[in-house]
Amino acid sequence: MSNTLHYIFDPLCGWCYGAGAVVAKLADLPGQQLKLWPCGMFSGAGSRAMDDAFAAYAWANDQRIAQLTGQPFSERYRSHVLGDRQQRFDSGPLSLALTAVALTAPAHEVRALKFLQHARYVNGEDVASTAHVAQCLQGLGLAQAAQCLRDGGAALHAAHAARTQQAQHWLQQLGVRGVPAFMLEHDDGRGELLPSALLFSDPDAWMAQLQAA
Repeated sequence: MSNTLHYIFDPLCGWCYGAGAVVAKLADLPGQQLKLWPCGMFSGAGSRAMDDAFAAYAWANDQRIAQLTGQPFSERYRSHVLGDRQQRFDSGPLSLALTAVALTAPAHEVRALKFLQHARYVNGEDVASTAHVAQCLQGLGLAQAAQCLRDGGAALHAAHAARTQQAQHWLQQLGVRGVPAFMLEHDDGRGELLPSALLFSDPDAWMAQLQAA
């Protein structure tokens, strides 16, 4: 395979976390280039305060995702993240962190995404805090990305805005309202939206669909 696969997602989307095992496999496919595009769905105007109603909704949705995918959502996450009324539901720091990784160590972006999602959904850490996310990157051995995030320079924010705008453009162009979304870019420049029906119910069949495409 020589095509490029574009993964459009939001790091705080529970269904995107549920697709984590598939994303890890995609990153290891020989001859397949995987590019990550955080879409900003839950940052900026899409962020919100955590309240009881939203926390209950999120936990119920998380349990459904866990049953379908096997991805863990810990009780510590429930109490320390969903139960924290000072912590915002805001994917901005995570998306910015992934852009910092893309700029400084692009081969490690998938690994960083997995690590940061684990920090939230299993360890119950506050990944809405830029300072804490920078510490996570430092602990992952991505010191240059961590410093880039701490500095928060114009180049980082410009790259992040460009990635977000590109992701939103593709979602609009493909007529997609939600994430995760996978677009296969062929050698001739055509973009093909991959059906997501089997992504959670039968990931092996979904992978076979991708390889056939």
